Amino acid sequence: MAFKVIEHPLILDKLTRMRKKETSSKDFRENLNEIGQLMVYEIFRDVPLAKIQIETPVQKTEGYTIDTPVVLIPIIRAGLGMTEGIQRLVPTSRIAHVGLYRNEETLEPVQYYAKATKDIDKSYVIVVDPMLATGGSASKAISIAKEWGAKNIKFVCLVSVQQGVDKLLKDHPDIDIYTASLDPILNENGYIVPGLGDAGDRIFGTK
Repeated sequence: MAFKVIEHPLILDKLTRMRKKETSSKDFRENLNEIGQLMVYEIFRDVPLAKIQIETPVQKTEGYTIDTPVVLIPIIRAGLGMTEGIQRLVPTSRIAHVGLYRNEETLEPVQYYAKATKDIDKSYVIVVDPMLATGGSASKAISIAKEWGAKNIKFVCLVSVQQGVDKLLKDHPDIDIYTASLDPILNENGYIVPGLGDAGDRIFGTK
C-alpha cells in the first residue's frame, strides 16, 4: 500500500551513531530502541481511536483511547532489539514471535519457531526487523502472520535497500513499509551497504 522513509533529524542522528563500527552493543541497543520510539509516531498515525468518558480534577470530559489491539512481531533475533522501544510507548501491545534462518544452499528463509498471540486477526500488527535486505525473511514472516489471520500489517525496519522493498511490495502489496533509511546496494555477501553490519551481532554482542 505504501512505502515511507521517515527522515527525522533525531532519527538520522541516532542512525549515524549506530552505523559507526566503534559503537558499543550498549549504545547500539539504546539508539535502536530510541529510533523505534521515534518511528512509532509516524507508524501509528492512522491507528483507530475510540472516544471515552473520563473525569479530570475539574470536570467530566471526553477523551480518546487506542481502540484496536496492537501486536508486535519481531523477526528473531535482531527484531527483538526493536520491540522494547515501541512497547514503551504502547505498553498494552502484545508480542508474537517468528524465528527464521537462511538456508545456506538455497538462500531461502527457513522457519524454526513461531508463536502467535490471541485475536491477531483483530489486531494492528507490526512486523519488525532492523534490516530489509533481500526481503526473503520479511516476506516469510508476513506470510506467517497472514496464516495466523492478521490483516492490518505494517513492516518496520531501520535500514533497507530497493531490492528488499520491491520484493515486499510484490509479495504483499497490501502492507505498509516504514524505514529510517533506503541504502544504495547489497554487497556480494548480502549485506546492506553502507548498512549497519550484522545487526543481531551488534545488538547482543556476539560479534
